[in-house]
Amino acid sequence: MALSISRRILPSFASFNSLSRSLSASNGKANVLGDGVPCVESSVFRKDESNLLARRRYSTSMLTPDSSDGSFPSDLLTKKRVSTPEREIGLCQDLVIPVTNFLNEDKGFMCLAGDVFDVPIRKDIIHRVVRWQLAKRQQGTHSTKTISEVSGTGRKPWNQKGTGRARHGTLRGPQFRGGAVMHGPKPRSHAIKLNKKVRRLGLKIALSARAAEGKLMVFEDLVLSSHKTKNIVNYFNQLENTKKLLLVDSGPISEKLKLATQNVHYVNVLPSIGLNVYSILLHDTLVMSRDAVNMIVERMHTPINR
Repeated sequence: MALSISRRILPSFASFNSLSRSLSASNGKANVLGDGVPCVESSVFRKDESNLLARRRYSTSMLTPDSSDGSFPSDLLTKKRVSTPEREIGLCQDLVIPVTNFLNEDKGFMCLAGDVFDVPIRKDIIHRVVRWQLAKRQQGTHSTKTISEVSGTGRKPWNQKGTGRARHGTLRGPQFRGGAVMHGPKPRSHAIKLNKKVRRLGLKIALSARAAEGKLMVFEDLVLSSHKTKNIVNYFNQLENTKKLLLVDSGPISEKLKLATQNVHYVNVLPSIGLNVYSILLHDTLVMSRDAVNMIVERMHTPINR
């Protein structure tokens, strides 16, 4: 009766054979609990507990194909390198990037606003903003003279008939050398209209594209130890896959930074107020100071005056 009860109560801790061996080891005498249920020796539970711990070690241990402890068969381990999936772009999620300086020193981390540095990439907006920039920066000072502005006499050069030559009324016409230019350009503005929201969105997209490419770096500051050009050249040579570098500082550019970069055609410096889409596209790597990032984010969050 005791054995049948123990079969029903303890099916998951020990088999019937291990239970019978423990009972025979104690001369067939088992301690009986309140209602006649036998109390099995603790050695059975210790053995099952050791088996459970061994299985748990197999399931939670971090193993690689190079493991030499023999804890898991090497033929069951994959030799393929597991790569983490790339970050999805355009979800407006805040980005955390390291902060450094020209000496590659660790200066902590900085959180970039997702609504500025992680917006969806739209090439059509970039195209519109670039066209607006290039059109607006044209001077529009081209000018030509009309027939009334050309210097010369108004006398008829020769008689209408009798000379055998073509008939003309003035020597200031466009068909004569030194004469007028018909329908020529006049000073005007080439600027086209573009909404402020679109301009702001274009700058956000350009910054997001550089951040997604890993070509956006944040410095604690843009302070140089000296005005020597070799300081900038040595740092530029450490960068990989970089042809042109744009440095963006928060306020007026320091004199040392001006002198260090003025003879290097592939490194340019801008204040944060002058950061624009076209300059970002011309340079494949963008380096911004911590204060410049804060000023750009503040500018992007400022309400647009209508």
